[in-house]
Amino acid sequence: MPKHGKKFTDAAKKIERNTLYEPNEAFALLKEVAPAKFDETIEVAVRLGVDPRHADQQVRGAVVLPHGTGKTRTVLVFAKGDKAKEASDAGADFVGAEDMVEKIQKEGWLAFDVAIATPDMMGTVGKLGRILGPRGLMPNPKTGTVSFDVDRAVKEVKAGKIEYRVDKAGNIHAPIGRVSFDNEKLLENLRTLIDTLVRAKPAATKGQYMKNITISSTMGPGIKITTQKVNA
Repeated sequence: MPKHGKKFTDAAKKIERNTLYEPNEAFALLKEVAPAKFDETIEVAVRLGVDPRHADQQVRGAVVLPHGTGKTRTVLVFAKGDKAKEASDAGADFVGAEDMVEKIQKEGWLAFDVAIATPDMMGTVGKLGRILGPRGLMPNPKTGTVSFDVDRAVKEVKAGKIEYRVDKAGNIHAPIGRVSFDNEKLLENLRTLIDTLVRAKPAATKGQYMKNITISSTMGPGIKITTQKVNA
C-alpha cells in the first residue's frame, strides 16, 4: 500500500468512503480537503462496465468541455501550404511538415500537448508512431486530430477539447477543471463528459454500463458521486 502524507491523510478523514455524494456536495467537499497550495486540477474517474480486451467494447473519443480545463494546451500541427497558414491563423503553437517530423525523430523534441495532422501528412507522421503512440500524442481520426478542417481542430483544442480512452481496467480518466472553478462550471463540464460517454456506449456491452464515478484533486483523495444525480 502506498504511504500518504499527513495532509492527504487528514483530508481523507473528512470523506465517508462508502457514501455516494451528490455532485455539488462532492465539489464543495473536494475544495475543502484539497491539500495543495497551488490551483489543483480536478479529475474524474469513471468505471465502465466494458471489457477492453474486446475490440467491439473500446470506448475512445474526444469532447469539448464548455468551460475548458483551466489549462492552456500547446498544439503542434503537421500541415503544408494553405493548411499550414490556416493552422497558424487558428492559433497553433507550432506548424510544420517533414521538418517537425525530423525534429522529433532526431532531437526527441516533444514540447507540445496535442498533435494535429492533415490526412495527406499521415504517411509521413506515421513514422513517429513508436514515439508519439505510447505518449498518447499520435493524431487519430477518432479524436478529430486528423482533419483537413485545421481551423476547427485547433480552435477546439484551445477551447477545452479533451480526449478520453478506456484503460485496461475499464476506467476513463479525464480532467474537468480546476479547484478555482465554481461548482456550476465543474458540474456542466462533468455532465458534458458523462453525456458523451453514454452516447459512446458500445453495442456489445451487457449489464450496467456506468458503474461508478469518482472525483479528486491532483493531490487529494477520491470522492464518489452518485451516478443518478449527475444529469439530474
